Amino acid sequence: MKALISVSDKTGIVEFAKELEKIGVEIVSTGGTYKKLKEENVKAIEISELTEFPECLDGRVKTLHPKVHAGILAMRSNETHMKQLSELDVDTIDFVVVNLYPFKETILKENVEREDAVENIDIGGPTMLRSAAKNYQDVVVITDPTDYEKVLTELKENGKVSLDTKFYLMHKVFEHTSSYDAMISKYLKDERQDYSLPNELTLTYEKVQDMRYGENPHQKAALYKEIGNNEGSLTIATQLNGKELSFNNINDTNGALELLKEYDEPTVVACKHGNPCGVGSSENIYDAWQKALTADKVSIFGGIVVVNREVTGKMAEEMNEIFLEVIVAPSYEEKALEVFKSKKNLRVLELPSIALKQPEEAYDIKKINGGIILQTIDSKLLDEYKVMTDRKPTDQELEDMMFTWKIVKHVKSNGIAIGRDKRSVGIGPGQVNRIWATKQSVEHSEELIGKDATKGAALASDAFFPFSDCVEEAHKAGITAIVQPGGSIKDQDSIDKCNEYGITMIFTGMRHFKH
Repeated sequence: MKALISVSDKTGIVEFAKELEKIGVEIVSTGGTYKKLKEENVKAIEISELTEFPECLDGRVKTLHPKVHAGILAMRSNETHMKQLSELDVDTIDFVVVNLYPFKETILKENVEREDAVENIDIGGPTMLRSAAKNYQDVVVITDPTDYEKVLTELKENGKVSLDTKFYLMHKVFEHTSSYDAMISKYLKDERQDYSLPNELTLTYEKVQDMRYGENPHQKAALYKEIGNNEGSLTIATQLNGKELSFNNINDTNGALELLKEYDEPTVVACKHGNPCGVGSSENIYDAWQKALTADKVSIFGGIVVVNREVTGKMAEEMNEIFLEVIVAPSYEEKALEVFKSKKNLRVLELPSIALKQPEEAYDIKKINGGIILQTIDSKLLDEYKVMTDRKPTDQELEDMMFTWKIVKHVKSNGIAIGRDKRSVGIGPGQVNRIWATKQSVEHSEELIGKDATKGAALASDAFFPFSDCVEEAHKAGITAIVQPGGSIKDQDSIDKCNEYGITMIFTGMRHFKH
């Protein structure tokens, strides 16, 4: 029996090769792997001794040879194949142990040159892996060091590797090479600054962790991360306290973080089931926390809180009085962490790059039955606005409208948000018509904060008003400023109604549906 070993990741390879030697397997190797094995007294021969052809072109060509691939691809049960091997003086290769040039590690280096990245695209490795995987019935192919033990155990106990295990290893090869190729494709697309949606889409992600279950206990789930720069992403946050994040925790926290990134000033966002329930901004983070908390003391129960400044001990003591699922911040005072650690299940995460946004060309992907729908992320807030009413907004009203417009962008459609003095005072998410969302946001404001909470406030709508009824409700609530995209054939009805009531209204020309 013969094994061809050529690995970039040399974890466990010496021990594995020595065990193969013990059962009479001849080792053939290449380059750095050969050197490593010889240093550790493994009786290996160089690939050029097998092929009778020297490695050339700075190592670009060494395993691309008929004596390698014929030895791998020959079907042992096929008499014609075996006769041809004999005539050509080619030996079978029974084990192929290969992992690929470190392309990922190369492109993740700071200021990597394109030439360096391209030179780390493996050619011979994937070719050997694919050849061996295609002939899985006769060849044991290993690309993952964690499989060494499984193969050795079967060899020692049964004298061979089972067909089921070979089939499993075959699958891992094609999973690995497809991911490798997708990574190269993405790198090249980024290098070309090609932001078009591709005709053929292949994405690759790395598993971060398995989860106990998905949205519901009967669903399987895992967390994966993109390969590359994940600054600002929940996937690189450090967990400082609490039990493992659930599927719903991650989904909801991500939504809260995306809203938080809209604000530069000290801001706190409280979120529940993917919708914000309290948002507050101020000159200091404690006051921002107080605004977010008092915006909705009911819905925050069992919710998620994200903060874009360091969490103080005083804030932590107040947060600890509430049942929260997750807290995320760029840093924590030592006293704050001491307070949080009194609750063993409270998930506390640190994300120093919390304010960094995704690039505009990043994908937003949704699964549908039989496919996906893909779009670039909703990276814009607005380009410009236009005052549509006789009365122009005051500076305070304009500030309130912009604050609230950021909130409604992240509220499930149909969505309405009401805000004043850098605090949300009413949020109506996910209704099947806009008037219900408007009424809900007003009613919740009066119920949670007080009867006059909406007086002098700004109202934001994620899409246009189809009728003037939302303006009517806003007027009843004492709202004095409205921001909406515009674009309805009945826009003038809403404009006229605002003029009648002295409400100022601006159009952004940009809607923010979120489904």
